Amino acid sequence: MTKPLGAASVGDANDNRRRLEEYVSRKILVIVSEHGYWAEELIGPVSKFDERGYEVIFATPTGKRAHALPPSLDANYIDPPLGRSVTTEENARLGREFEQSSRLDSPLDIEAWVPERPYTSDEGYLHKLEQYHRDLDKLDADIAGYDAVLIVGGSGPIVDLANNERVHALILAFEKAGKVVAAECYGVACLAFARDWGDRRSIIRGKHVTGHCKEYDYKDGTGFLGTDFNMGPPPYPLEYILRDATGPRGAYHGNFGKPVSVIVDFPFVTGRSTPDSYLTGQKIVEVLEDGLTRYGW
Repeated sequence: MTKPLGAASVGDANDNRRRLEEYVSRKILVIVSEHGYWAEELIGPVSKFDERGYEVIFATPTGKRAHALPPSLDANYIDPPLGRSVTTEENARLGREFEQSSRLDSPLDIEAWVPERPYTSDEGYLHKLEQYHRDLDKLDADIAGYDAVLIVGGSGPIVDLANNERVHALILAFEKAGKVVAAECYGVACLAFARDWGDRRSIIRGKHVTGHCKEYDYKDGTGFLGTDFNMGPPPYPLEYILRDATGPRGAYHGNFGKPVSVIVDFPFVTGRSTPDSYLTGQKIVEVLEDGLTRYGW
């Protein structure tokens, strides 16, 4: 029997084939805001998934197509806190190409997919609450075929992802199933607010994470798509929320002044901001393929 190119033996070839089949079978749920994502924070990790042949399924809060924030497609845009561009010509081009492609045209509708907990004032509250929990059990089955979930960053998540209980339910389901839970930039707020309804503690309590640090927050001009709302600084300093959510036995790592900040504390993979996007995707791949459980702290 002729050995395949690059294989030391037939056994090695079979092992390589099995590993390749395993990689190709990976399936990633990528959640994107309908109020604007930062282009590199989407194309960075997704490009790493594409390289490995993963199946990428996009989802948005109400099933609308997500769009990139215009500054993230402009290599000449000067980031106010840093006083320089944070987007290369290459990433601007890749972002525009992704935006013009059809990949984001038909995302899953999280509102239609994931149940919402009823108000305590609702008529028939107990019956509705019981049905809510039955529907959550179905969600566990729905995500069984996925290997990871990623919350893409940008300012948009502040509006429709951070305090979205349906998004929280998805995160909790992935975490409960022992699957990878990843987030970037302001999207990391979703992890801080994803909490069991009983003890109300964040799922990142006792964990190590990164996210948009205080020094990177705008003092003015935090903008969103799909609304006229354009504000000064973000409505909350993410760093402070993450420091509190991780508790005394966890930690927030801003790594301000360092070129990149990506933290792996299984099952969580978090990226600080734009420059960390490709590495965030790479570390998700390494968690899935190599069993990486800790990185960056």
